[in-house]
Amino acid sequence: MPHLPLVSFRSPFWGLKPSRGFPRFHPLSTHSKPHGSSLSRRNHEAKQKRQREKQAALEAGIAGKSKVRGQTACPWLFEKNLEGLLPPAYSPRYVEAAWYSWWVREGFFKPEYQLPQATGETFSMCIPPPNVTGSLHIGHALTVAIQDALVRWHRMCGDQVLWVPGSDHAGIATQAVVEKQLWKERGVRRHELNREEFLREVWKWKEEKGGEISEQLQALGASLDWDRECFTMDAGSSVAVTEAFVRLYEAGLLYRSQQLVNWSCALRSAISDIEVESRPLPGRTELRLPGCPTPVSFGLLVSVAFPVDGEPGEEVVVGTTRPETLPGDVAVAVHPGDSRYTHLHGRQLRHPLTGQLLPLITDSAVQPHVGTGAVKVTPAHSPADAELGARHGLSPLSVIAEDGTMTSLCGDWLQGLHRFVAREKIMSALRERGLFRGLQNHPMVLPICSRSGDVVEYLLKSQWFVRCQEMGARAAQAVESGALELSPSFHQKNWQHWFSHIGDWCVSRQLWWGHRIPAYLVVGEHTKVGRRKRMGGLDPDVLDTWFSSALFPFAALGWPQETPDLARFYPLSLLETGSDLLLFWVGRMVMLGTQLTGQLPFSKVLLHSMVRDRQGRKMSKSLGNVLDPRDIISGAELQAKLRDGNLDSTELAIAATAQRKDFPHGIPECGTDALRFALCSHGALGGDLHLSVSEVLSSRHFCNKIWNALRFVLNPASSSPTPPACLSPSSPMDAWILSRLAHAAWECERGFLARELSLITRALHHFWLHSLCDVYLEAVKPVLSHSPHAPGPPQVLFSCADVGLRLLAPLMPFLAEELWQRLPRRPGGRSAPSICVAPYPIARSLEHWRQPELEQRFSRVQEAVQALRALRATYQLTKARPRGEMGPGFLSPCRTKGWRRSGVSQSGARRCRMGREAGSPALTLTVALSSSVLLQSSEPGEQGLFEAFLEPLGTLGHCAAVGLLPPGVAVPSGWAQAALGDTAQVYMELQVTGADWRGREGCWEEGKGRVRESEEKGMARGVRQAADEADAGGTEKPEPSLFFRRAWWSPGPSCPC
Repeated sequence: MPHLPLVSFRSPFWGLKPSRGFPRFHPLSTHSKPHGSSLSRRNHEAKQKRQREKQAALEAGIAGKSKVRGQTACPWLFEKNLEGLLPPAYSPRYVEAAWYSWWVREGFFKPEYQLPQATGETFSMCIPPPNVTGSLHIGHALTVAIQDALVRWHRMCGDQVLWVPGSDHAGIATQAVVEKQLWKERGVRRHELNREEFLREVWKWKEEKGGEISEQLQALGASLDWDRECFTMDAGSSVAVTEAFVRLYEAGLLYRSQQLVNWSCALRSAISDIEVESRPLPGRTELRLPGCPTPVSFGLLVSVAFPVDGEPGEEVVVGTTRPETLPGDVAVAVHPGDSRYTHLHGRQLRHPLTGQLLPLITDSAVQPHVGTGAVKVTPAHSPADAELGARHGLSPLSVIAEDGTMTSLCGDWLQGLHRFVAREKIMSALRERGLFRGLQNHPMVLPICSRSGDVVEYLLKSQWFVRCQEMGARAAQAVESGALELSPSFHQKNWQHWFSHIGDWCVSRQLWWGHRIPAYLVVGEHTKVGRRKRMGGLDPDVLDTWFSSALFPFAALGWPQETPDLARFYPLSLLETGSDLLLFWVGRMVMLGTQLTGQLPFSKVLLHSMVRDRQGRKMSKSLGNVLDPRDIISGAELQAKLRDGNLDSTELAIAATAQRKDFPHGIPECGTDALRFALCSHGALGGDLHLSVSEVLSSRHFCNKIWNALRFVLNPASSSPTPPACLSPSSPMDAWILSRLAHAAWECERGFLARELSLITRALHHFWLHSLCDVYLEAVKPVLSHSPHAPGPPQVLFSCADVGLRLLAPLMPFLAEELWQRLPRRPGGRSAPSICVAPYPIARSLEHWRQPELEQRFSRVQEAVQALRALRATYQLTKARPRGEMGPGFLSPCRTKGWRRSGVSQSGARRCRMGREAGSPALTLTVALSSSVLLQSSEPGEQGLFEAFLEPLGTLGHCAAVGLLPPGVAVPSGWAQAALGDTAQVYMELQVTGADWRGREGCWEEGKGRVRESEEKGMARGVRQAADEADAGGTEKPEPSLFFRRAWWSPGPSCPC
């Protein structure tokens, strides 16, 4: 196919012009470059050195400039120098320094701060009070990220915002941690101290460790009102707890009774349902338990024979997974319809251990198809058996004591033994008596105390209970009527089911750390409840931690006193928390809040998913997968932190192994903004959140992209910016990016109103990365590189930066503040001192920029750009070539391999394979090519669209010149082509603009010519001919091929192969 020169097509073309971004070809360097593995190592070492120097310079800048600034654009700002240029690289440590303390000092987080855009509306939330037992983990960070984004958005919208911080005393958890620490450091058990001495140790520990949570919240950027911080054991909370207890008692909703409770023998206390972990066992499983000298087997079904009284050889075989409770059996039950036992109805059985007579009773709750169809009844140690026993008037026998040993009712041979040691002794006795009938694997669910790791027992104890049926019915009705909104809505089913089956709530705990129950023992078990101290001993028990936590929304605002905060901010506007707390905390807040204040504590509940590690496991310190958010923010070596923790040697070994596997090189520095953005990018409607550090690193790269974009924007945006309301686009590209910005604002507003933060992160990520950085900035770089340049793009860039950063501020507060403070101020009018109190962009105020039709049409332009880049990739033309060139193709001489055409590389040089291995440069021919592009469409409207975006097309497609080929004009011969659907074609001309032959002692001079795909082999033959003549010693100027008008050769060293 003959090659036709460009000029022959020029007359019918529309607007063929070179792109401003591509200067003419510059001769390629003739200097040989080192290569190979040694070069890679040196480059890597040099890069690391530059990064260390850059980080040291940034840190020195932070330390050296943390003084009161002089006259700058922001005279109110302290501890940050904003006068100089942005540092060349994004550093979270540099960006996040000093801002938080300034925000707090200026009072931006207080509801009393006067916002110019004030709406008169209020927005109030309370943080779910984290346990004071130590530090926050990633699950807490998710809560903070979501809540703070919502709080900052409402504040920027002009609402009077109150976000109350606080922490929970965490009775069982804190007492367990302090007990463990006392034993580890001093070898002292709690019961070796008196109550007052132990409480002093707990308060001492709280003062030392309690501040860590506040530090973490500040590191996460939580915009809390710290002047209103509360603790569930402070004086105000204690008054509220006492008042609530007395009011519930006086209303008949609180009483003392002996009932079965969840009991931790290791803690010697009742525990709540949420502290009971249901562990499924597939069959026989050995566990090590606290206080038990040997491992214990679970997941086994023991068959025991109960002889029928008066019927020699007749027996009823019963299966049980808990043979240690046999001494507490008071009956055997069968289903009334089970024909196997019809003849035994009303008969009595002999107890296999004591020989006492037990009744055989019938009850429809027994499942005849399970096991032998007969069950033993132990009312004192099984909730199901307690209900069955109550129906039949059976008296319970408590055979397991508070400490997990057997009681005197078991007889001298078992009394005082650990219950699982007694189990083996009972099994031996059954074998000796000939009443043991077998042992088999049996899948089961074992209740484990999450605080101590011990098996939970069910014991009859005198405890305080709250009647929940009436309050629970009101809570269920609130959701059903819509007065209380649960989001996502699928949680409503669990809510209704739980409250329709709710039982009474045991609120007393046998602990020393917590709120003492305001009840006084007068005579025996008779008690008096009151707000003031009475005659008689105070009840030694404390209240369940969840009782004081259920009061938090109104107790934190001053209840029971009528405070201004209570009148102004209660009920709360929203409660946001993890879905795992829906029933145990949210449900109880609704019950007690409605009962004690007469109104719902909040009208909306937002529930987020559980955070798990990348393997889907629940966060656990003993597994080593609990991450402190600060470790991700600042980077960390995790092994040292484990050793400083409170794990025993076995748990430490497991956790250390897991961390070495998951984080062999530790955790790199990611920054607060990246962590928050990654957490918020997960939708609330999904399943559990499996967060990985690589995902946070990806968000850090996004931060770096924004940083670099602002470094570019701040150069042309030095002129006085135009307010968005007065800005009119001066080109189609300006109109497109402003329309994309308005669309992003609309998406963000929609996401915040729906409280679906993943919509916001997607919108912001797409605007900053794909619209602004990848398209608009690249398109206007050639325009801004010329001086003077058009005034439109700098003003558009400023508006994109200003509005875009304000859209980003609720999610990335530190980066947004750092960059927004450096933007030039608009003339006239007072600007907000901080982006966190600046007005949030309102979608309707940017509606005049919206051009959905233009955005849809521009997508066709982007398709053309993709086609052009695909063509360049096909012919190995990379973006990294000097502008105006088509990247080099290479011919490498090699005696053993012959001349071979190599591809294009970013380095601009390619050597033969054997030469690279030998570590010495071979001779290389580099050909530079330029590309001209023609677009042709059969649709007139599409042709006009391409004409309007000719220059951006060339810039974004990395082409030297772009033009239009009118419909019906003949297709150029010899041009590469690609189709754009059914209506348009893209044609690309490949033209040689220069060549460079490089070696150690010889070179080809620059030549001119053209390259076509079909002539590639001919080119190789021509150059091979030239090389052969040169090797023969000829000094004449050979004519290697028709592609080069002149060339000369001076002999040099041959190829190393």
